[in-house]
Amino acid sequence: MADTQGYIMLFLIWLISTFLVLAIFSKIRNTVHLPPSPMALPIIGHLHLLAPIPHQALYKLANRYGPLIHLYLGSVPCLVASSPEMAEEFLKTHEISFASRPQSTAVNYLTYGSADFSFAPYGPYWKFMKKLCMSELLGGRTLDQLFPVRREELQRFLRLMLQKSDAGEAVDLDGELIRLTNNVISRMTMSQICSGTEDEAGEVRKLVQDVAELTGKFNLSDFIGICRSLDLQGFGKRLKEVHERFDSMMERIMKEHEEVRRKKEVGDGGDGVKDLLDILLDISEDKNSEMRLTRENIKAFILVMLLVLFLSPVTFSFSLTGRLVVQVSSLNDYHAH
Repeated sequence: MADTQGYIMLFLIWLISTFLVLAIFSKIRNTVHLPPSPMALPIIGHLHLLAPIPHQALYKLANRYGPLIHLYLGSVPCLVASSPEMAEEFLKTHEISFASRPQSTAVNYLTYGSADFSFAPYGPYWKFMKKLCMSELLGGRTLDQLFPVRREELQRFLRLMLQKSDAGEAVDLDGELIRLTNNVISRMTMSQICSGTEDEAGEVRKLVQDVAELTGKFNLSDFIGICRSLDLQGFGKRLKEVHERFDSMMERIMKEHEEVRRKKEVGDGGDGVKDLLDILLDISEDKNSEMRLTRENIKAFILVMLLVLFLSPVTFSFSLTGRLVVQVSSLNDYHAH
């Protein structure tokens, strides 16, 4: 009997707590004039409404509640814009207010506390790095100077295609295009090849894959506050291990670059072509620079570039493969007629 009364009391406490939380959410929403929002559940908010396919679930919610919706992803508030007009409000009219990206545990930890450019909050450092990317790192002059790198990798790709053609062998075109893009980006970034068979190339490739996996996974602690200190999914241990591997690799590569730079200063090395890491090191050593870059800033920037290396070539290769198929089909049709 006592056990039954205890269960009843627990149920009543849970029920009352649920209604109180819902009432508080409703009052806050009405006070600050938030956009329409479906009923949220305690702790998880609207996460249950996004299953099984989030973008389809958001489309259905937009049809029901309108082009601007307010949702709680766990305890994290967010706005969903589902029309061109609403998107323009966020991306153009009120761009500065929404310029900073949300911080996830994985991104914040792996990028040395958002020390990179892509995930840094809007402010003096972000504006400095944007100007630096446009004028130095990704500007036309730098791309022109790195043209020999792109030419060498393209020549390697074409030679391989000719060899396969002469031997009458099949070619994994998607794989070769991904390898081409990987090598171009990694050589332009830090003079390292990430698609070879050497141990160092394999190390870089494995690290980038691990970072992409960790930053892309759903982490419960990012959305539900009470889970942040529990590490229920084991993210903390994995993040620390990957971060230490990346930091060790980058320290080695940066020291190699610094040694080459030192030899050039004493006239013991050739001119060579500066990669992006060399340019970042130049800026970090420039006492007259508007803002001095730390080693953490440089490492975080390179990490994001490597993530681009891992994520973009697949889409690029599929697109280019499709175009090549169309061109070959057109040639076959032409010769047939």
